[in-house]
Amino acid sequence: MTTSPGPSYDPTTEVVDICRDLIRIDTTNFGDSSGPGERKAAELVASLLSEVGIEPELLESEPGRTSVVAQWGGQSSGQLGGTAGRPLLLHGHLDVVPANADDWTVHPFSGEIQDGYLWGRGAVDMKDFDAMLLSVVRARARAGAVPRRPVVLCFTADEEAGGHGGAEHLIVERRDLLADCTEAVGEVGGFSTTVRGQRLYLIEAAEKGMAWMRLTAKGHAGHGSMRHPDNAVTELAAAVARVGAHVWPVRLTPSMQVLLAAVGEMAGVAATPANAESLVAEFGSAARMLGAVIRHSTNPTMLQAGYKVNVVPGAATAHVDGRFLPGYEDEFFATLAQLLGDRISVDYVSKQSGLETTFDGDLVDAITASILEEDPEAKVAPYLMSGGTDAKHWHKLGIRSFGFAPLRLPPDLDFTALFHGVDERVPIDALEFGARVFDRFLDRV
Repeated sequence: MTTSPGPSYDPTTEVVDICRDLIRIDTTNFGDSSGPGERKAAELVASLLSEVGIEPELLESEPGRTSVVAQWGGQSSGQLGGTAGRPLLLHGHLDVVPANADDWTVHPFSGEIQDGYLWGRGAVDMKDFDAMLLSVVRARARAGAVPRRPVVLCFTADEEAGGHGGAEHLIVERRDLLADCTEAVGEVGGFSTTVRGQRLYLIEAAEKGMAWMRLTAKGHAGHGSMRHPDNAVTELAAAVARVGAHVWPVRLTPSMQVLLAAVGEMAGVAATPANAESLVAEFGSAARMLGAVIRHSTNPTMLQAGYKVNVVPGAATAHVDGRFLPGYEDEFFATLAQLLGDRISVDYVSKQSGLETTFDGDLVDAITASILEEDPEAKVAPYLMSGGTDAKHWHKLGIRSFGFAPLRLPPDLDFTALFHGVDERVPIDALEFGARVFDRFLDRV
């Protein structure tokens, strides 16, 4: 529902240019404070909002690590009554993961347009959605088509390192800006996959929990030519091998039960844990992501030990990226303790709970209708996301979150490989499709 509209407008007019401008600002997040930060991108976002009469606030967790928050739409938090009268949080992050230019076809921060695609780091994660949101908001603000429901616009720092310097900073230091929000929409969802010739849009309704672990084994240092039954490297290597090779059992959370039931209907079979793998395979390249959300995962990523070939070190460390299914956290950590044994200590670089919400209600209806109005033959279903987003922090405030950054994609595009991948790019027509869909969505919230 909106106020009386002003002149007609086109929500797609600026989406490509805004996305290009954001990509060309290097906001690489190395996981510490060594990168350029998000300040320049935050200032661009703030200026784009200010130009259409929306007053933003820039907030920093430390110098250069900058988020943007603005209030838009509505008259008061209770004007419509119930959930519909409470602010809706629309959020995106401004940071990106590192990119090695030597590996890319084009420079990752050039914002090149080639072959119908916009290329660059952040093109799908997630400056595309930032641009959709800004393009739609600016067009509507100029036309006077302001949502009746209050909206909080939020563009965060540090999401790619767990959100501690962005979303978490906001909920701790400026909870007042978000306290009345009941629902949120951000990444990663709304993109299409093709199953048996049928376009299916996946909406994130759940996320795996995060356990980024630093494992340490200790022993006695000494000469490499002597016996060392308490060799820290040997102890650590054995534990890492057990964790990395463990085959976790299939567990279907509610979101995946709904999604696989939809695929099972297409395939003419009932979805069960026993055939979950074969149903996930129906998604083709997207199975890379979806195959990771029917099980816990523990992937070793870093090893560090020693300083000379003939010196046995007194300690060895490893890092493991652990992701656990919502609702199965106790199982994950109990099994992990057994795999590691009692000689490995664990410190958590980041430990965040998983989350899951039901795929129903007015907001879900608005998401579904806005997609089907643009793509009537498609289907819409929830899914569990393998990675993490700022939704984990909003969840701490009781905010119900969905991933909905709509993109209609060609069936032969290996989209999930582009997240944090080389030659990240987004189809131009998908950006414009997303802006149109999100504009329809704001008519319904």
